[in-house]
This record gives sequence, C-alpha cells and structure tokens, in this order.
Amino acid sequence: MSEQKVIEQRGLWLDEMEVGAIYKHAPGRTITEADNTWFTAVTMNTQALHLDAAFAATEPFGQRLVNSMFTLSTLIGLSVTQLTQGTIVGNLGFSEVSFPAPLFHGDTLYAETTILDKRNSKSRPGQGIVTLEHRGYNQDGTLVAKAVRQTMMFDSSHADEAVEKNTQPETGK
Repeated sequence: MSEQKVIEQRGLWLDEMEVGAIYKHAPGRTITEADNTWFTAVTMNTQALHLDAAFAATEPFGQRLVNSMFTLSTLIGLSVTQLTQGTIVGNLGFSEVSFPAPLFHGDTLYAETTILDKRNSKSRPGQGIVTLEHRGYNQDGTLVAKAVRQTMMFDSSHADEAVEKNTQPETGK
C-alpha cells in the first residue's frame, strides 16, 4: 500500500506572505441578534444601543447597532484559516481601528486583508513581524470596519520543527 498524502489546513508562514497581496476571506458571516446580544452580555457591555430596541429606535440610526468589538473580533476571525491558523506566534497589537459605518442585525460581514509589511525578527530566529490591514464590508460593499494589526509569525522552518515534535502514533487511517 502506498503512503497516502496528508494535507493539513493551516495559515501562511512568514516567508509565504507577500507584501501588497490582498487576501479575500470566505465565507462571510451573517450577524444575528443572538450573536450581538450574547457578545454584548458576555463582555459586560451594557450599552443600550446594543441591547434596548426602544432606546435605539430614538437614536440616529433608528435601530440597535452590532457591538463594534464583536465586529472587530469577527473581522479578524474571518482571516484566521487563510492567514494565521497554526502559523502565528501571537498578536502584538493594533495601530489603527475604525468603524466608518454601522453594522446591523442581519447584515453579512465580508473580510479582506492586505499584507502591509513584514520583516524577520532580530531577536527571535524563525519568526518575524507582519503588519496586516483587515477591512470588513457589509453585503452592500460598504466599509464597516478597518483594523491595522501587527503579528508575530513563524517562518516555514517551524513546519519542520512541528513534524519532529509530532509523537502521535500511526492509526493506519
């Protein structure tokens, strides 16, 4: 029996990322009232604009807004499988976050990311710093969120280290 090729889904290694490349992430995520209420409650954010329909109806947008921190978290989350799944060391920070338009219950958030910059770490061999610009759009193509973040990423030498450390027994499957 020949050896079967196994392909494990992962993000990109530092050396696979191209400065200037735009990555369009799929699928999008339709935001529900339950999502917004749960996130708002679990994070102790009692802002009436997120929870109180009668109050929000009297405010400029006339309806409840999706919690902007949920929007930000979902925007970043939409990029994970394509860019950072298993290849990130950690987030270093955000240098810019903006919400140029609101997101409402029932809207679908779509995301894309541009690699703005990358460099090898001076103090951590096999790792480097990548600057990412994430942009979120609703179903009408309106920009609803933008975030610039810096991450520490592994380069592809980490793949070899991971294989060496893998001690799982063969299952024959």
